[in-house]
This record gives sequence, C-alpha cells and structure tokens, in this order.
Amino acid sequence: MNGTVRTACAAAIVLGFLAASASAEAPKPSICPVSWELKFEHATPKRVVVSLPGAFAPQPFWYMTYSATNNTGKERMFLPVFEMLTEDGKVTRSDKLISQSVVDVIRKHEGNKFIEGGMQVSGEIRLGDDQTKYGVAVWTEPMLEMGRFSIFVGGLTGEFKTVKLDGKDTILRKSLQLNFWIKGDDAYPGEDAVSPEKAETWVMR
Repeated sequence: MNGTVRTACAAAIVLGFLAASASAEAPKPSICPVSWELKFEHATPKRVVVSLPGAFAPQPFWYMTYSATNNTGKERMFLPVFEMLTEDGKVTRSDKLISQSVVDVIRKHEGNKFIEGGMQVSGEIRLGDDQTKYGVAVWTEPMLEMGRFSIFVGGLTGEFKTVKLDGKDTILRKSLQLNFWIKGDDAYPGEDAVSPEKAETWVMR
C-alpha cells in the first residue's frame, strides 16, 4: 500500500469513526480492506421452469450464476452463502432441496459446462485466474410477483465483527448485497426484465 493510499485510508477511517460516534447505526464494513477478499462476478438472476422426474407439473425456480477467483496471495476455503430477501420479508437460503436435475438444466441453458451447484462448488479455491470457480445459486420460486428483492452473498471475504446483541456476543460477517427489481405483474412470470436496483453494497450481517 503506497503513501497516498495509506493517507486516504487514514483520513477515511477517522471520518468513519467520527460518524459512527455521532450515531448508533448498525456496524458497517471497514472503509479500507482489513482481510482477504475474493474477486466475485455475477449475472442477473433468471427464472427457469424445469420438468423434474416424477413431478406432476413443471416447477419454477430462480437462479443466479457467478464466478469466484482467488487473487489473495494464499489458497482459501470457498464456502459461499446465498440468501434471498423478498418483499414479504422472508429470507430464503439457496440450494435447499434443489435437485441436481435443476442444476443440469441450468448448466445446459447457460452453455457453461463448468457451472456447479452449491455443494459441489464449495471447498478450497486455488490461486489464479485459471482456477476460477463457476457456480449457481438456485431457489424454488418464492412468489409469482417478485417485484423488488435482494440477494446477500457471504463467504467472499474474511472480514467479521463481534457485536453485543441482547447481551450476547454475535458475529457479523461482511456480505455483498445485490438489489433487483422486476417491473411487471404475475400475468406472465419470467417474461419481464430483471433490473439491478441501486449499486451493490457491502453490509455486515
């Protein structure tokens, strides 16, 4: 880290400390990096309808493909966590009771044979661009009219903070918040465009 960056970080930290002292806001990630962080890229969430073996009717799912690259200087454990927050306030973790058949359909649809599901993509991630992991987070469709929803991605960095909640020590981890908006109604689900809403941000949760 050069002198200019150090000076900028020091000034930002002081300003952040003063702002935090003036208000009782929830903890926020550090302004300057304090731990390792993977390079993470993602596509816009999509809807897919899959005919599963033995199912009475095709079932709808939402999914988001992504890639993770380790340029941190050291091999890391990649244990991603994806949670979707819908307008009704419900939080759902990805890949719960999702058949491998769904992942196979998505892999074929995306034309990327390297895409892996949640269990398969987790594990050691080696150094370098040629060791990039490609994965997909999948949810059973939570509602016909999605409207606005957010996806929180954990496991991309080692930063965490310990805070007191109800008198107990609670660990909050740095997570990436992605916000999306679908303009339309439930008349033709999956046909309306999914648009990013606001800039993606880092939060502690």
